[in-house]
Amino acid sequence: MSNISALQAARYGYQPKLPAVLKNDLDKIVVEFGKATESVADQAELKELFKNTYGKPEALVKEGKNPDVSKEIKVGVILSGGQAPGGHNVISGLYDGIKKANKKSTLYGFKGGPSGLIECDYVEFDDKFIDAYRNTGGFDIIGSGRTKIETPEQYTASANTAKKLGLDAIVIIGGDDSNTNAALLAEYFKANGVATRVIGCPKTIDGDLKNEMIETSFGFDTACKTYSELIGNIERDANSAKKYWHFIKLMGRSASHIALECELQTQANICLISEEVEAKKMTLRQITDDICKVVAKRAETAGNFGVILIPEGLVEFIPEMKVLIAELNDKMALKADEFNALTDFAAKKAWLKANLTAASFATFDTLPDAIAAQFLADRDPHGNVQVSRIDTEKLLALTVEKRLAEMKKEGTYKGKFSSYCHFFGYEGRCAFPSNFDADYCYALGYNAFVLIASGVTGYLSSVRNLTAPADKWIAGGVPLTMMMNMEQRHGSKKPVIRKALVELDGKPFKEYESHREQWAINTDYLYPGAIQYYGPTEVCDQPTKTLKLEHK
Repeated sequence: MSNISALQAARYGYQPKLPAVLKNDLDKIVVEFGKATESVADQAELKELFKNTYGKPEALVKEGKNPDVSKEIKVGVILSGGQAPGGHNVISGLYDGIKKANKKSTLYGFKGGPSGLIECDYVEFDDKFIDAYRNTGGFDIIGSGRTKIETPEQYTASANTAKKLGLDAIVIIGGDDSNTNAALLAEYFKANGVATRVIGCPKTIDGDLKNEMIETSFGFDTACKTYSELIGNIERDANSAKKYWHFIKLMGRSASHIALECELQTQANICLISEEVEAKKMTLRQITDDICKVVAKRAETAGNFGVILIPEGLVEFIPEMKVLIAELNDKMALKADEFNALTDFAAKKAWLKANLTAASFATFDTLPDAIAAQFLADRDPHGNVQVSRIDTEKLLALTVEKRLAEMKKEGTYKGKFSSYCHFFGYEGRCAFPSNFDADYCYALGYNAFVLIASGVTGYLSSVRNLTAPADKWIAGGVPLTMMMNMEQRHGSKKPVIRKALVELDGKPFKEYESHREQWAINTDYLYPGAIQYYGPTEVCDQPTKTLKLEHK
């Protein structure tokens, strides 16, 4: 019996679509350079830090003569950070480009993320290896990791691996942090006479790696469609039973793109947007009151049920919570041994009362004990609260329940309230990629080879015009330094690729805002259903609503 599903077997045979220019013979494709670029901010500081790679021109792939493309090369590839649907297709596209140009060329996969480069732990890909992963989800082809190449020893080890394998290039598939690392590695290699070039590919389901040249990061499309199917299922159930409020937390710590896209796809009753909460300085009480108003209004009309979407990182954007988290990070880092010696919650709470400001302790004291304990759980490697492990959805369900009980006594609420809580995160990170992500990722990888063959370093593979059919997509490259600014990280200013947050004056948010009151009170649910791979283009190949609205 085969150990693969029928869908998996069918997907192996799917041939991803490419931009028209990339369908040409490779010796008839060239990279044309445009105007010089500069970073989004802190130009002088970044120019000094990236003496060899700052200010490079934009790159556009066009038809032209390229006789050198067929020379034998060796390339390494790294999957870095959290998983995102389509990563396997980036590697497949890269592999196919390399092998089409010269059958003798080699693609190595570094195992377990950047640590594989540091430790020279790799596999060599062949047709059989690659064919087993085409159009599938996950990063299990070589695994991923979150190691950062930042110490002198790590840079030296990376250079030694590149020299040992004779690498012409390394492709780093990752998000903003991973591609910041790619930029630093490209600069280090250039400054130290290492011939290996570095190219990045934009990955993150959070959707916060984008700009004019990078319209979306891969995996966002599939993850949002996966979550939206589940939300639609819950909406259908809620509308059938008519007796539960569902609080659904969705991935997206720094940005609320996933929550907003899922809202546009499903039209849930309430969608909280962290960026709006921060801009309006909304307290937990204000958020709770706003939810309770909708619950009370629907109790009078639609019934005692509804669906609420909550971004994973919301708690960090609520002003009093943000201050509390900052104080906890500071105090628990300074007095780590003292705090860690405490064994029970009551003792920890007494310690906090003595060490936090009165305002922050008052905020902490209002939290249900089960939620408060999550603020004190194991820290991340930098000593910070692990916000993703805080059950924000349960916190809101509890505060809403408490406030509704008060409203009942006041006579302003007559309904019944019962809640269920959900967190959709890992369910979307390794899903079978949608046709859009399968095509987009394959094009990103294939295009990365074209950039390598053109001799550039410190660039991010770019495929644009994504709301058009795939043959009209535009391939090119963006200098990584173009997307960077300086930010305070762990006590000092560091160069980082700026995260793209939800823009409150942008078209996707405005679309939601224009329907917010209607969707809150009415039951206007949409049921997207499962991702479709075979059938009409309007069903199978559509990009996200966010992408369509941004390029309307």
